[in-house]
Amino acid sequence: MLENPRADRVRSIRKLGQRNARRETGRFLLEGPQAVREALTSRPDIVEQLYATPTGLEKHGDIRALIDDAQRENPDLVWDYADEDVVAAMADTVTPQGFVAVARQNPTALKDIVANEPKLVVICEEVRDPGNLGTILRAADAAGADAVVLTGRTVDPFNPKVVRSTTGSMFHVPFAVDADLADVTGRLRGAGLQVIAADVKGEDLLGVRAEGALENPTAWVFGNEARGLTDDSLALCDRSLRLPIYGHAESLNLATAASVCLYETAFAQRSV
Repeated sequence: MLENPRADRVRSIRKLGQRNARRETGRFLLEGPQAVREALTSRPDIVEQLYATPTGLEKHGDIRALIDDAQRENPDLVWDYADEDVVAAMADTVTPQGFVAVARQNPTALKDIVANEPKLVVICEEVRDPGNLGTILRAADAAGADAVVLTGRTVDPFNPKVVRSTTGSMFHVPFAVDADLADVTGRLRGAGLQVIAADVKGEDLLGVRAEGALENPTAWVFGNEARGLTDDSLALCDRSLRLPIYGHAESLNLATAASVCLYETAFAQRSV
């Protein structure tokens, strides 16, 4: 059992909370039973190290079986017991709930996303809030989106706050990083998708839904929380749509609006 919270291994894992360390190593941090469980279930090939407290494994007994299964597929996976202080020293959160793991970053190439003939794609342009990005990834997973593409200065998807807020969905949905919006929209349009911007000055989504336009293969573009999409970005899209506000709210949170747009499209595509 690891018992020294000041050990070099512990310090190197804690550094993965910093973007520079993630970029240098190509690794990222997983915390808590849900993230570890989803990684071991969906992507055991990328999990390299795992540390658990005895109490954590006792409470989440299914994870012990998942570790055994993962090691059969990935013999290089190293795992060990660690006491509460060590796990706390590794983690980015105050309460990691007894589990910390290190995984290899796993983005998908844009060309592979396009080659798979997607019907619903999410593009995040300059989304800066980690919670919003994580929730959009989770919503994309729930709505059955084929992929998520991160463009511009969108927040690092391997930021611990993003990873936590996806609740494991980042292991289910292919996502590309560091892409250029003009390149992405051009490639997706060439693959037969319409490109729709979510914008407060756009057409009413309900009217467009009535036309049946959302039944077509669609790539949604969501912009920065404060500024939205620039005029140049909007010009890259085929049309812009807005969600109507029926009450007195000034606006919808970006992730909430994205969830509605994605589900409206998922409903339309599945009704054909």
